[in-house]
Amino acid sequence: MPVWLRYLDMVVLVAALPVFVFGGFPMAGYLVGGAAWIAQRLLQAALAQRARDSKDPRTVVGLTVASMILRGWLVAAWIFLVGVNDNEAGLAAAVLVIALFTVYFAMQFALRPMESRR
Repeated sequence: MPVWLRYLDMVVLVAALPVFVFGGFPMAGYLVGGAAWIAQRLLQAALAQRARDSKDPRTVVGLTVASMILRGWLVAAWIFLVGVNDNEAGLAAAVLVIALFTVYFAMQFALRPMESRR
C-alpha cells in the first residue's frame, strides 16, 4: 500500500491551490480552509498517538471521541469566522473542507482493511 494514499487529502489541498488562483476564488477561503484542515489533522494525529499509548480503555474512548468533536468544531469555527467577514470566502473554505473530508474519509474507509492485517 503506498503511504501517500494516507495523505491524499493533503495532495488534493495542494492541487486545489491553482484552482483557487486561476479560478478567481477567494484566497482567504483557501488559506482558512487549508489551515483549518491541517490544524485538525495535526490534532487528530496527536490525540490518536496519545490514545495508542494509553492502556486505559476509558482514556482511549475519551480521546477518540474528544478528537472527533474538537476537530469538527475547530473547522466549523474557522469557516464561520472567515464567512462572517466575507460570505464568498466562507463558502469557498466550506467547499474546500468538504472536498478534503470526502477524500480523507474515502481513503480511511478503503485503507482500513489493509491496516488491520498488519
